[in-house]
Amino acid sequence: MALIRRGIEGEVRDILSVSRAAAIVGPRQAGKSTLAKQLQAAGLVPNYFSLDNEQTRKSALADPDGFALSLARPAVIDEVQRAPELMLAIKQILDDDLTPGQFLLTGSADLITSRAIADALPGRVEYVNLWPFAQAELAGTRTSVIDALLAGEPPRVSGAPKGRGAVAKLVVAGGYPDALDRTPRQRLRYFRSYARTVLGRDLPDVGEVRIDSAKLERLLGLLAARTGGLVNYAALGRDLALDDKTIKAHVELLSQLFLLYKLRPWSTNLGSRQIKTPKLFLSDSGMAAALLGADETRYSAPDQGALAGMLFETFVLMEIVKQATWSTIRVEPYFYRDTEKREVDLLVESPSGEVVGIEVKAGTSVDASGLRGLRFLRDKLGARFKAGVVVYCGEHTLPFGERIWAVPVSGLWSGG
Repeated sequence: MALIRRGIEGEVRDILSVSRAAAIVGPRQAGKSTLAKQLQAAGLVPNYFSLDNEQTRKSALADPDGFALSLARPAVIDEVQRAPELMLAIKQILDDDLTPGQFLLTGSADLITSRAIADALPGRVEYVNLWPFAQAELAGTRTSVIDALLAGEPPRVSGAPKGRGAVAKLVVAGGYPDALDRTPRQRLRYFRSYARTVLGRDLPDVGEVRIDSAKLERLLGLLAARTGGLVNYAALGRDLALDDKTIKAHVELLSQLFLLYKLRPWSTNLGSRQIKTPKLFLSDSGMAAALLGADETRYSAPDQGALAGMLFETFVLMEIVKQATWSTIRVEPYFYRDTEKREVDLLVESPSGEVVGIEVKAGTSVDASGLRGLRFLRDKLGARFKAGVVVYCGEHTLPFGERIWAVPVSGLWSGG
């Protein structure tokens, strides 16, 4: 595969220019090491050390202080979660030397939620997430649709390929670099092996060595069948014969390993009680499709609307989540749902309180039900509501009243 520029590269460069350390975190095989090596080759962090290397890891575990002091800096330390004791040694170095750009750390577990790591480095390291490829990165797009929508400018698309099948290949492939060019059978094998390897290899690194990785793998499969749904710990517990508290802890571990994405409900005083339960998504639509045994043909079949809807929503959500890591305006993603059954699948909010609402429909047309939540938020929020879009599988960008449009899914990365 040709070299593909990652959207967060500029962010990482900026962090290293002003902060003592940067950390790139994200799932295994998403491209963290590749990006780190590119920055090494560019001379930004000329020294590279991987804790996936057995001898390097043994050295770091045996003598964290000596190992850290021996490193020529600036340095990359890849897969740093594999030696959490190293963090206190790095902390001491950073406390003694305030020079920016000394370390670039990468991790396949969420370092912020790992207490041994997060407690050592507050104020000393800035974090960025690297997810598997976004379609915008694969297309070479250098801007984020989030910035355009916050400016009230939807992508203007005309003549996009129509129908669920037009994006079937993209949805079931997902964004993992090693999965993109595989056949459906090869991809199924890859993702099942990937999940088993991550749970077997990385679980001890986040401090939960007593958990049965086989049960976590089964839970991941159950969540694939519910991707995009409100989390129901009791129902999951019944399926696995585990109590609610254990299921919740397991979900947190899967999230910490970046296999799940938890979408929080957005709440504000809009005059009706909001749903407070989060939604859970698998973090890659290709992984979800593989765990469900769904290929392009099944995804496109007329009688598979429910499955296609789940996978399509996962695909669109993660495209927005990925673009949010490099958008000029920093945003937080949420969903909206209230007890009056008004809902918006995804909304992003800027630091100034401006909001964009996004509904996701796998069909080729838009009806009133797909507009209800967007219109409600627009009318309640007034000028704070910058744009509402229904992402669908139609051909054209179409207006549906003030500040609301239907946008073909390709508009998320083509720019229109």
